[in-house]
Amino acid sequence: MKKQLIALLFAMMPVSVLAAAGGGYPLDEANIDLTDKASLQDGARTFVNYCMGCHSAQYQRYERVANDLGIPDELMVENLIFTDALIGEHMKNGMRPADGKEWFGAAPPDLTLVSRVRGEDWLYTYLRTFYEDPSRPFGWNNKVFPNVGMPHVLDELQGRQVIGCKAMPVMEEGEVKRDTLTGETVKDEQCNVLTVVEGTGTQTEEEFDTTVRNLVAFLAYSADPIKLERHRIGIYVLLYLAFFFVFAYLLKREYWKDVH
Repeated sequence: MKKQLIALLFAMMPVSVLAAAGGGYPLDEANIDLTDKASLQDGARTFVNYCMGCHSAQYQRYERVANDLGIPDELMVENLIFTDALIGEHMKNGMRPADGKEWFGAAPPDLTLVSRVRGEDWLYTYLRTFYEDPSRPFGWNNKVFPNVGMPHVLDELQGRQVIGCKAMPVMEEGEVKRDTLTGETVKDEQCNVLTVVEGTGTQTEEEFDTTVRNLVAFLAYSADPIKLERHRIGIYVLLYLAFFFVFAYLLKREYWKDVH
């Protein structure tokens, strides 16, 4: 009985909480907006350009994405389909699972439902915390997923991110410490900090964060394409039940008014 209660509590916990508890690295909030079609369109473009070389979204169709995100079919075919697939087909890539296992140690997983499995905050933090590590096969490691076998596919956008020490102002009683002779701010070294080497990426930090957020938004949409519609219908259902409850209560009161 105790084991069943524990399992029930874990099932009721949000996915993002479980992901954070499992990894131990603090997660940043993704703050995605599934109503922002421009964000989802940009995320779809990033996904097919940087992710579909290894990963697929085999439970999603190109045509469904185009219709849901407001992308004309001809633009979808010209800019987001890089294989001989037809627009009505599923979003699969050309990598064979056997090849993926040989190259990466494990076949790259399908990403259609990854947002529901990992959580949006986990994905957002994971994609932003790759750092250079010469000891790894592809030269990259990750703060959220230590010793990950995946290379940093967005490195040209973000740039070279390294772990090092960063000078931080020392706060004492609400004021910055200053050198008594020069008056300059005294710095402390905060180590084990992720830092992007300036000028090594094509995007600024803010632009890269937006790119990742849009990518996560697209993955969240792919994992549950009818989420917004389901919520909309749910509101009408609740309003109907509330309206029906009034009449049910009045009918009940009428039937039971003479019963003492």
